Amino acid sequence: MEDIPVYVQIHNQLKADIAKGKWQIGQRIPSERQLSEHFSVSRMTLRQAIQTLVDEGILQRKVGSGTYVANRKVQEKMSGTTSFTDIMLAQNKTPSSRVISYHLAEPTLSEKEHLQLPAAAHIIRMERIRLADQIPICFEIATLPQWVGQNLRRDELGDSFYHVLEAQGFKLGHAQQTVSATLASEKVAGLLKIKRGEAILKLRQITKLQDGRPFEYVRTQYVGERFEFYLER
Repeated sequence: MEDIPVYVQIHNQLKADIAKGKWQIGQRIPSERQLSEHFSVSRMTLRQAIQTLVDEGILQRKVGSGTYVANRKVQEKMSGTTSFTDIMLAQNKTPSSRVISYHLAEPTLSEKEHLQLPAAAHIIRMERIRLADQIPICFEIATLPQWVGQNLRRDELGDSFYHVLEAQGFKLGHAQQTVSATLASEKVAGLLKIKRGEAILKLRQITKLQDGRPFEYVRTQYVGERFEFYLER
């Protein structure tokens, strides 16, 4: 153990304590002063260990309040086409959806461009909230060409949209994704049960079939504290 820096040893011990449930998610851990006395180290050494845990997303600092065990975020790897349902199940969470609206409409210029639609085409526009263990994770607006959505029933959309399409014989291809940061509007905040102005991760995605035809243009807003994307090379 002599070759391992002291702050790393403290980091490992605190991480193990959290994994064992010594402090629960959302619970404040002892102050830096208390912990530095417990481990018989300087505040600077203790602070290094805490900051490393914060950087790893295990702890969360709240200004003027203290340091807390962070909520474990749902993660999505940005590669390929993966359904929300599959992501949730892979992380031992129960997925569900609540459809807000589902109707036939004329496409906007942006929707027409992204879905490569002819001049007279119509689209089906769907709004729904996606949940994990009954906690709202994101609000999405999905636009589908009429030829894709015309055989879908609204009651089928409480589960995985991709699974429904595959069951109908569609072969899914790849997706193009763009992620940006924004703040929750009053409408989105109300739907996701957060405060107006809270951090939001905004995903814009165009999904194609294996033959190259775009079949979905979706704009999704994720609660920043409950979801994160990661890249893997």
